[in-house]
Parts: sequence; structure tokens; C-alpha cells
Amino acid sequence: MEAVRDLKWTPFRSLLRREISRFLKVFGQTVATPLVNATLYLLIFGVSLGKSIELSMGVSYMSFLIPGLITMTVLNNAFQNSSSSILSSKFHGDIHDLKVVPLTTNQIIWAFSIASLIRGSIVGVVTFIVSEIFYIVTQGQAISVFNPFLFFMFLILGGLSFGFIGISVGFWARSFDQLSAIGGFILLPLIYLGGVFYSISDLHPFWQTLSKANPLLYFVNGVRYSLIGCADIDLSKALLISVLGTVILYFFAYRSILKGSFQKW
Repeated sequence: MEAVRDLKWTPFRSLLRREISRFLKVFGQTVATPLVNATLYLLIFGVSLGKSIELSMGVSYMSFLIPGLITMTVLNNAFQNSSSSILSSKFHGDIHDLKVVPLTTNQIIWAFSIASLIRGSIVGVVTFIVSEIFYIVTQGQAISVFNPFLFFMFLILGGLSFGFIGISVGFWARSFDQLSAIGGFILLPLIYLGGVFYSISDLHPFWQTLSKANPLLYFVNGVRYSLIGCADIDLSKALLISVLGTVILYFFAYRSILKGSFQKW
């Protein structure tokens, strides 16, 4: 019985290991680019402009910015990992292996999404370390995590959600141009307008209402509350929408695998 159960999960573990090793082979590239981006964001917004920005919630702009940057890097890298992996498999023609090996649709989804979460988490840790250094230099003290459990939970939900989105887009897209269009014209604006760099409480009521229609706002504010203890969105509401969003995106990924393209370009 144990041998049968182990044989059932062997293809899943193999796919997961393949996806992890794929981004570890270019570990320098995986980490270097987000590291440079985070440093530039912290220098430009946190150090240069942060001194002149006052927030109504009573915290420094640097401490407000750091949770948004961590969330942004985790979500963006999770999406890039699963979507680029699937498109690369289409390009090389080995995407058909997923239909041949004894893998269920659920196993395919979780292998890609867990690998995406791991990549996003690695980059998130690097961003946190860089942010901590900037915070110590500018504020004279280290930033502590207000609620570690919620911090990891929101990042896990966000990383898995964007891994699911990457799977959906990867099976839908037929070229890297289409992938770039989705990432550049839809996902990136949603991330930037999700409260990463600004507090919606300082916006006009109309723009506040519009911002609350952005689901990314709740992931960002969930991480922000768990890190610094305050946010623009009520914690229970942020948690509810984040969980519901993750579940909905999972079913989108499931349907995409069933209906998506396995054709080589």
C-alpha cells in the first residue's frame, strides 16, 4: 500500500523538483534583478522622497513602503516563474509530457504553484533583508514583524495566487509577446495601484472606492498590517478577500489546464 501511494506521488515530486531546479540554475539572475529593483525603489521613494511624505496613519513612509515592496516582489516573481516555465515548455515541445505522465490536474497545479511560491519567497527574503538595512540606516533601529503568522500567511496566499495566475496565462498564451502584454498592461498596473507606494486614505473618496475594487490592495494591506501593525483595509476583510481570491484563481488555473493549449509553437 505504501509503495502504491509513493508511486502515485513520484511524478508530482519530480515535476516540483524540476521547476525548483529550473530557476535555481539562474539563481543569480533570479535574485539580482529584484535586488537592484528593491534598492532603487528604497533609494528613490524611501530615502529621497520619503522625508517629505507624511502619512495619516502616523508611521514613517519607509516603514509604509517596505511591506508593499516585499509583497510586490513575491507576487511578481511567483507569476513570472509559472508562466515562463509553461511557455518555455511550449516552445521546446515538452509540454506534452504533462499529458503523458501519470499526473492529475491538481498535481500539475500544485507543483507549478509551490515552485512559484518558493521562488517568490526567496526573492521576498532578499528584499526584506535589503529593506531592513535601509531601515536601520535611516531610522536607527530594526523593523520588527508585528504578527509573523499573518505575515507568512498573506505572503503564501499571494504567492500561490499569482502562481495560479501564471498557470492560467501560461496555458492561454501562445507567445511571449502575449505573456508580456498580460504582465505589463494588466498585472503590473494592478500591483502598482494596489497601495504599494501610497495610502488610499489620502485619496479622494472616488479614487478610494475605485482602489478598493483592486484585489491586490487586500494582499498588500494584509502584509502591511502583519508587518507594521496598521493598514488602510480592515484585517478581516483583507483576509476574507485574499482567501476567496486564492480559491477562485485556483479554479481558473484548473480550467486553464483542461481547456488550454498544449500545442508547440
